[in-house]
Amino acid sequence: MAASRGDYPPFELGKSRFDQSTFHGRFRHFLDIIDPRTLFVTESNLKAAAQLLEDYKHGASSTGVTDQQLWEAQKIRQAVLHPDTNEKILMPFRMSGYIPFGTPIVVGLLLPQQTLATTVFWQWLNQSHNACVNYANRNATKPTPMSKFILGYIGAVTSAISIAALMETAMTRIVLPIPILVLPPIIMSVLEKTWILKAFPRLVLPFHSLVCLAAFGFALPVAISLFPQMSEIETSKLEPEIKTATSDKSVFYNKGL
Repeated sequence: MAASRGDYPPFELGKSRFDQSTFHGRFRHFLDIIDPRTLFVTESNLKAAAQLLEDYKHGASSTGVTDQQLWEAQKIRQAVLHPDTNEKILMPFRMSGYIPFGTPIVVGLLLPQQTLATTVFWQWLNQSHNACVNYANRNATKPTPMSKFILGYIGAVTSAISIAALMETAMTRIVLPIPILVLPPIIMSVLEKTWILKAFPRLVLPFHSLVCLAAFGFALPVAISLFPQMSEIETSKLEPEIKTATSDKSVFYNKGL
């Protein structure tokens, strides 16, 4: 997780170290969020990172602690622990695990000559993984009935299409699959003509998996970086129950991932 000292501005607890008003800043921020190397953080390193941030929060940081150490500690904590419950998120459901654990599902969805049974299986597995990621990273500041998540899960599985209420979230979910669906077939059509895949046809699936992994790794940070994480909306455009809950003319919202 090494980077040059110039990449680390003065530390701000709970903030991003990259400019969130630009696409480039958001792209670098989300590259940090999905960094799969954080999956291998040891328990001792996690505890050390959490303690370093607690000391900073209470003004008890040791002398010599650098901004880089604080930013890296925050990256580890945000990648592993839920911000509301402070509990560890299971590896497959962390944002840093979304690509490593999601790529096999993407490969399964793109396999040729599928039967109805295999299509249903991969769609079910895909929506189940997405539902678990959403639940594991949910807003837990207020208790939410489990029935709400179950109904959402059933709706996602039966439709296999996620319809977002906000245009930004909708655009993100539209853009995300495009490179995953378009790039692998194009790249594989070229690779399958090479001597190595002609001589060793059993390598087609491993090559296909690597291509899908690369496409997924490229598409995810690009898609979720299109719009700022926090945006403003006029209350007149919101649902009636939200309008009546505030006298403000506009409110800020987190677009989610």
